Amino acid sequence: MGDFHQNGNIATLHNLSDRPVQEIERDLIEFSRQRLMGLVIPSLYSELETPALENIVRELSAVPYLNEIVIGLDQADKAEYRRALKFFGRLPQHHRVLWNDGPRLRALDSKLAEKGLSPSEPGKGRNVWFCYGYVLASGRASAIALHDADIKTYKRDMLARLIYPVANPSFSYDFSKGYYARSNGTTLGGRVTRLLVTPLILALRVVCGRSDYLEFLHSFRYPLAGEFALRRGVLDDLRIPTDWGLEIGVLSEMHRNHSTNRICQVDIAETYDHKHQDLSAEDATRGLSRMSIDIAKAMFRKLAIQGETFSLEKVRTVKATYYRIALDFVELFRADATMNGLKFDRHAEEEAVELFAANVVAAGAHFLENPMDTPFIPPWNRVVSAVPDVFEQLRNAVEEDMQEFGK
Repeated sequence: MGDFHQNGNIATLHNLSDRPVQEIERDLIEFSRQRLMGLVIPSLYSELETPALENIVRELSAVPYLNEIVIGLDQADKAEYRRALKFFGRLPQHHRVLWNDGPRLRALDSKLAEKGLSPSEPGKGRNVWFCYGYVLASGRASAIALHDADIKTYKRDMLARLIYPVANPSFSYDFSKGYYARSNGTTLGGRVTRLLVTPLILALRVVCGRSDYLEFLHSFRYPLAGEFALRRGVLDDLRIPTDWGLEIGVLSEMHRNHSTNRICQVDIAETYDHKHQDLSAEDATRGLSRMSIDIAKAMFRKLAIQGETFSLEKVRTVKATYYRIALDFVELFRADATMNGLKFDRHAEEEAVELFAANVVAAGAHFLENPMDTPFIPPWNRVVSAVPDVFEQLRNAVEEDMQEFGK
């Protein structure tokens, strides 16, 4: 059961009463008379082999209020796409599977690339961008949730609580961000949030001074949560990062475009566990190492846009300040884990801090060397301006794939 603390910057919607999911879903069915609801799930083909996605599909099959489910499928060949259509065919709701590596969507991607409008690299950002494009093209949802395909502890009440704030016609929220305790009941998770993002925000406040942006990020209990929901109007001018800074990038976009009284965070689960990324200390292009660099770059970039000036010396000061704060956080989490009877590996935690500290410098150096780097996919309103029939092309490509290979 959550507390009732409000930070004063964005609304926090708690789980105070463990309200039965059936009651929440009755509300959502009523809301759907005015505001149709949809769900986006970006997925790798390999996810189909996991118990996590099997359970997610089973739970979603009982959800009564969704008007559309859009699955973005990455890294699948023709035979694998056929299997994915059968796998998701169990869903009773209207659903579409985007074959992102299929010839039709690749052809559309090439047309957009000729105009400089295509995602610059593969990955979750590209997947989500095409899914959101399809949501705009289909017109079947005006409140859209997104969550990953690897949630091991998934229950359908997570989705109900996540989408409730943007689906409720009497609420004014355009965006809701899920939060939860990252624990599987045995150990603490969420290393990048616990040991990088929060200490780095605090270090940047010390070195750069307080800013609305840093206060905004610090308001979120789990800024890297992959679960969020938004109203359809948000999608038109949303710039999605192509790198691993997707969640921070989306929050930065919400800070840029929307008033804080239109944004909330909502408690969606008591416990949460998903596929864990390797630290990848030896390879900065993979795992949590890549993620930490991309997140730090995103934060440096946003502060620079707001007028903050960086130098290599200043970046090193940020790193030193971060390192001290992060080590203090290791001690805080050791006490928290111990009191809750959870395993805690202090050596592994401090190894992560050391890697993240080095990557803060690497991210700052990369930003200084590439100040004009813009790792964002163009918003869909720009794409439509350049290619007026892009939604028709996207919708037709998806429908033709489903018809040809779903037989």
